[in-house]
Amino acid sequence: MWDLLVRVFHWSLALFFLLAYFLEGAGLKLHSHVGYTVALLVLFRIVWGVIGSESARFANFVVWPWQSIRYVLRLAQGQASYYRGHNPAGAAMVVVLLAMLLLTALSGIALYALQGSGPLANTSVVSWPGGLLADVHEYSADLSLLLIVMHVAGVLFSSYIYRENLTWSMFTGYKNKQKSNQEGERS
Repeated sequence: MWDLLVRVFHWSLALFFLLAYFLEGAGLKLHSHVGYTVALLVLFRIVWGVIGSESARFANFVVWPWQSIRYVLRLAQGQASYYRGHNPAGAAMVVVLLAMLLLTALSGIALYALQGSGPLANTSVVSWPGGLLADVHEYSADLSLLLIVMHVAGVLFSSYIYRENLTWSMFTGYKNKQKSNQEGERS
């Protein structure tokens, strides 16, 4: 279901975001370099979402917000359809997480420039308001962490209701094939 690059990206992003988040007080240089890695991973995923394998392409799983809301409402009523790939709620989470992680990384890169370091040092970015950038960076990092917790909860909940180990499928790339002929299947 998920190609090797998507799986390596997924677990690398999880590792590097958590490192950046919890190394925040351990030294600006280390935190910043780990944050650059997060930014590069997100940019890779955006590119891979356009040119990558069939299951990696955003066009094959991202839906309109109302479809995600309808899926969650049907799920609450016990009527949600099974999806071979990302369900509409999972697809929405992919988009929101990527956007929030990109905002976190870019605001961090801008903050680092205010310290005279990084690729944006000696650019007009250094005239931006540092307090505002610091708030954006901090709040977007905290919101990213909250979204990750919600993502993990959603994965565990979906694994339970559909009786498949979605965490394991993100390691192997394969989902439970017993459900593949049910109504609502999408790739």
